[in-house]
Amino acid sequence: MSGFRRADKVDSLAGFRTQKTEPTVPYGLLKAARKSGQLNLSGRGLTEVPQNVYRLNIDTPEEAQQNVSFGASDRWWEQTDLTKLLLSSNQLTQLSDDIRLLPGLTTLDLHDNQLSSLPSALGELQELQQLRLSHNQLTSLPAELCSLKNLHSLTIQQNLLESLPEELGQLKNLTELDLSNNHLTCLPSSLGCLTSLQKLNLSQNKLSCLPDSLAQLKHVKLLDCSRNQLTDIPASLSEMLALEQLYLRHNKLRLLPKLPAPALKELYVGNNQIEQLETEQLACLAAISLLELRDNKINSLPEQITLLSTLTRLDLTNNDIATLPASLSLLPNLKVLLLEGNPLRGIRRDLLTKGTNELLKYLRGRIKEEPERADEGHTAMTLPSQASVNVHNIKSLKLLSYSEKQAAVIPDELFDAVADQGVTTADFSKNQLTSIPPRLLELHSSLSDINLGFNRLTCCSPDICKLLQLTHIDLRNNQLSDLPSEMKNLTKLRSIILNYNRFKSFPEVLYQIESLETVLLGNNQVGGVDPSRLMKLVHLSTLDLSNNDLLNIPPELGLCSSLRCLSLEGNPFRTPRAAIVAKGTDAVLKYLRGRIPT
Repeated sequence: MSGFRRADKVDSLAGFRTQKTEPTVPYGLLKAARKSGQLNLSGRGLTEVPQNVYRLNIDTPEEAQQNVSFGASDRWWEQTDLTKLLLSSNQLTQLSDDIRLLPGLTTLDLHDNQLSSLPSALGELQELQQLRLSHNQLTSLPAELCSLKNLHSLTIQQNLLESLPEELGQLKNLTELDLSNNHLTCLPSSLGCLTSLQKLNLSQNKLSCLPDSLAQLKHVKLLDCSRNQLTDIPASLSEMLALEQLYLRHNKLRLLPKLPAPALKELYVGNNQIEQLETEQLACLAAISLLELRDNKINSLPEQITLLSTLTRLDLTNNDIATLPASLSLLPNLKVLLLEGNPLRGIRRDLLTKGTNELLKYLRGRIKEEPERADEGHTAMTLPSQASVNVHNIKSLKLLSYSEKQAAVIPDELFDAVADQGVTTADFSKNQLTSIPPRLLELHSSLSDINLGFNRLTCCSPDICKLLQLTHIDLRNNQLSDLPSEMKNLTKLRSIILNYNRFKSFPEVLYQIESLETVLLGNNQVGGVDPSRLMKLVHLSTLDLSNNDLLNIPPELGLCSSLRCLSLEGNPFRTPRAAIVAKGTDAVLKYLRGRIPT
């Protein structure tokens, strides 16, 4: 009986031992990895990397001990060196020196673990091209890591780094370096030796200055220094000849940086302490297309704002601006002007809500105000229908305006008055129109901008699609639920405003208009959007989907790289959280990209 108990005890212990030594990685995965050279162990709850993973290309596989098959699929001796190892989203606290047993690795993904240090053996992976270390607890990097001569991408965001090794400059082939969300107070001067670098992210650190050596980075196109403690930007940055996008949001800048960087197209300086714009600084921005100055303390705009002739988008939200210079309307390429949250005087609130085009027209009118007032009696005539035709507006501004009349139809006399005048803009907003005026087609050769907002349109007539010169359509505050498929013929259309209508889905035809730059669909009932089709709209920079019925946001939306302004607030989705949405477009897109399965 005692013998039976002893045997029973031995058996149970053996069973226990079997469970303990059973590999935590399914054997089938290892077998497949020997053939493909790729092993994905992400999200498996690993607390350490199993030894058989490190020894994948060294130990003789199990099938070698069994019956040998000469089938093409089972030739175990024809194995491939492991080149791609994905270990993200586990619970790894350390990486063994045995990582050197995988010298063929080109990609090593360790993001979203609990690593506090890295082994020096990492420096032996001389084939490594991509190393992902984000979302760990690293406080330092081993100098040996800097000997990886073939490394192209190094992402170390969301760690606890306080300094970087001076040897970092040895990574001559690095094209992408992400150091965001760390505790860095200074940068090594050797950073300037990374001459292949194209993208450098330094945001969310504790930097109070930038090294002059950054000027040596002649190929960097994107530099993000947001959310630091910078009070000044070195003038040497203007030597970054390829720099196109510069992010300086949430710092302590008091002046717009003086940066004559010849390729600089986008400058983001929101949430600083800038009080005035100097002519000298503006004159530097020779190629600027987008200038973000929101949430500063700017109290006025200089007349010399006209120096920014290439500007297409100017964001002045939440400043202290009381008056606007009429010269602002002379910027030839300005398409978007954001002024909410300023104590503007002399401009009616409803004019601000009408959008950029209306505001610029108003400012242009102020330039011509004096001569217009002098012969006012000759520029306006009253027709039998009581429609006031402003001949000056038609001839000088090419503008046909008949708004705020509460009219159900547009009088024929207006269209008679504009015959052969080459009118480019028609404003019929704030009326009682239930259909698009059919005589609009008479303006098909010249009309580029039409405002039909604040009417009672229940459907959009296909006739509007014959106005092939249209670049801007404003249909806000109507009762529309669909758009005609013929709208795809509007190949010059750049912006469409559909806020406050009854759309339950993203209008199908908009996916087919590749010229679109701005789509405003806020305050509808849109329940979904197709990011794979949005990605084909390569010019789309502004997308407003606020206050709709979106229950989830597809992660692939983060791949819409052209988006500069994405509004999602006021929807019932749970992720991304409100705190992330509040951080703005970049944070939302970055969050979404992070949720795409690798």
